[in-house]
Amino acid sequence: MSTPITATPTRRGRWIDHWEPEDEEFWETTGKRIARKNLAFSVFAENIGFSVWVLWTIVVLNLGNVGIDLTLSEKFWLTAVPNLIGSGLRIPYTFAVPRFGGRLWTVISASLLFIPTSLLAFLVPSGWLASQSHDTQFWVLLGCAATAGFGGGNFSSSMANISFFYPEGRKGFALGLNAAGGNLGVAVAQLLVPLVLIIGVPGAAVKLPEHEVHLAYAGLMWMPLIVIAALGAALYMDSLTQARADTRSYSEAMKYSQTWIMSILYIGTFGSFIGFSFALPLVIKNTFPEFLARHPFIATYLAGLGFLGALIGSVARPLGGWLADRAGGARVTLAVFIGMGVCTIVAIAGVQDHNFAVFFASFMVLFLLAGMGNGSTYRMIPTIFTALGREHASTRGLDPAATAVEFKRRAAAVIGIAGAIGAFGGFLVQVALRQASLSVTAAVKAAETPAAKTAAALENAAWSVPALWAFLASYVVFAVMTWFFYLRKAPASARIPSLAHAGV
Repeated sequence: MSTPITATPTRRGRWIDHWEPEDEEFWETTGKRIARKNLAFSVFAENIGFSVWVLWTIVVLNLGNVGIDLTLSEKFWLTAVPNLIGSGLRIPYTFAVPRFGGRLWTVISASLLFIPTSLLAFLVPSGWLASQSHDTQFWVLLGCAATAGFGGGNFSSSMANISFFYPEGRKGFALGLNAAGGNLGVAVAQLLVPLVLIIGVPGAAVKLPEHEVHLAYAGLMWMPLIVIAALGAALYMDSLTQARADTRSYSEAMKYSQTWIMSILYIGTFGSFIGFSFALPLVIKNTFPEFLARHPFIATYLAGLGFLGALIGSVARPLGGWLADRAGGARVTLAVFIGMGVCTIVAIAGVQDHNFAVFFASFMVLFLLAGMGNGSTYRMIPTIFTALGREHASTRGLDPAATAVEFKRRAAAVIGIAGAIGAFGGFLVQVALRQASLSVTAAVKAAETPAAKTAAALENAAWSVPALWAFLASYVVFAVMTWFFYLRKAPASARIPSLAHAGV
């Protein structure tokens, strides 16, 4: 019979000392209820983090409405830098879980979101910024945008923490649900913020190319929710003693080739999801100006249109984890990369034919596949390290239970590492698009009249095609890697026998 669970209060919060999710009786009588409670509050806090992380995808579309005129390449920097900072913070955020405990760190990480929201509410819309020179405006905006990266770090700490609460057979769906709930923050922000910005603005005015907006509301609207997230975590979440991994777990995890293989594959799935979430509104605005001129509501509510992709990708994430639990993560991941390659070819055709419907539909399917791939790749990580742990214990005659706990910690470390590297992939997506945008930026700058600028933008509407070809080549590489390391007849399992039966 399982030992009853105990939660021991300490100076750093409530810690649970006994946790055996693999024990079916323990799980059904006690573990499941506590795991679900922690998952719910983790999802809420992570959702707010993602919402704040992508705020600048909406802000850049409205800077002209407050008298700030930036080039397309400068706007890409304002969306790319939060992506870069968020990916960089994911490693230290994962380390913070064992240092502070999942409960306290959720409180801290949620509270840090007051920084970017306060800057957006009080500094960006200020008359002082509007009166500054172009260069000053850009650098101040870049600094404010960088703080939104705090929202991007929450993902890895949340995922690493939740991975300890669930048994192996339920990890895929639980991690997928946790990540999907967070990813939905992208869709929530892109759906609601554009509407909040125009509260009180006459409908006729909103249809004009330039109109009044309330940028301060984009920051203020999240503050009550941040308070709820921090208080909810403080009052209802728990910390697991078992999750108190130290730096040794990370250093050991880095020695495995599987860590770096999975991190690269996650660039292809999550990097695509978050990179396209950040960049798609700007891409559409500068690729289909004629279409947007005929549809003023879509042109005004462009970020709201982009929310569909983020919503589809977020909802698809637990589906990918669920399929991986049943069909194997590697098979699902390979199918995802093949599908993403095909969709990219269709998107290129849509750009070259100036066909918005084809382009937009192809990207919605790309978001669907990227979301599924996020779930399947993250499901592969604990599966692989469980198999490695069994192999390690068997070959060295070690205690299987203690070895299993150690390799769970290494898997949690890999989740943090892969999360950071995958998010950096989103930055690379935006850098590729920014480089491709330099041609249209130069052409528009060279034009002397507004009519000439519009003509230059139309002439260079296919500027994104080189970047799309680069993405296609990347998906081919990711597909080959997935097949080579996990599905071919003599894969890495020849060196690590237990992987042959790991269900990856």
